[in-house]
Amino acid sequence: MTDPHQYCQDKAAASGSSFYYSFLFLPPERRRAITALYAYCREVDDVVDECTDPGVARTKLAWWRDEVTRLYDGRPQHPVARALADVIGPYAITRDQLLTVIDGMAMDLEYNRYPDFDTLKLYCHRVAGVVGLMSARIFGYTDARTLEYAADLGLAFQLTNIIRDVGEDARRNRVYLPLDELAKAGLDAAQIVHGNAQQQHSAAFRQLMEQQVARALATYDRAFTQLPKQDRKAQIPGIIMAAIYRTLLEEIRADGCRVLTHRTSLTPVRKLWIAWKTWLKG
Repeated sequence: MTDPHQYCQDKAAASGSSFYYSFLFLPPERRRAITALYAYCREVDDVVDECTDPGVARTKLAWWRDEVTRLYDGRPQHPVARALADVIGPYAITRDQLLTVIDGMAMDLEYNRYPDFDTLKLYCHRVAGVVGLMSARIFGYTDARTLEYAADLGLAFQLTNIIRDVGEDARRNRVYLPLDELAKAGLDAAQIVHGNAQQQHSAAFRQLMEQQVARALATYDRAFTQLPKQDRKAQIPGIIMAAIYRTLLEEIRADGCRVLTHRTSLTPVRKLWIAWKTWLKG
């Protein structure tokens, strides 16, 4: 039988995600827990990203909803759920939190446009803010304000992902840039999907994306104003991730926000270097 925690470790390592580098500095027990949570998020996200048939994707997400129920009933089947069985009790991870992540992924099957930022925030809360809350519990905290920090940090991470992936999402006919903000810039979703907003309206598109970057950076700032000093050491993985993602945002801005035609990324060595420097600062 597959070792559930090794399955999650392999899933996390294969993803190449920046999150993986932030886990390296955790004690083994907490590292196993956060890796299991990350693997769960990857599994349900992959359902939506890899299934070309929305009906099949809905069926698979329904299976995962049932699997969450089986998990809390003490009879999980999937290796990720079996790994989570060691996590939900010690770190107070709730059934509703895990189901909310699925609710967020399901939104991608119902919506490929978002009329305004408030609507987008609901999506971000479900797929990332709630993950931030669960992660904060795994990392450890003593002050309830840390949970507010964690929810905002999750929002900031998702806003960063949206900015980085504008072109990739557009090729899937998904536009996460709020439609009212596009309109204010003299652009529309069709121009994003067809990839001509950057070429034909470069100044307007760049200004729009610089505004998105500024909002994401402000969200990081707001998150960190809420992190109590006494919980900073425990929450170092999130701080490391924020350092990596803020560097990515600065790279995108320095490159002229060419996110429709270029996907900016940091090398593994650079991510590890940022992680190491941030950990040393504490």
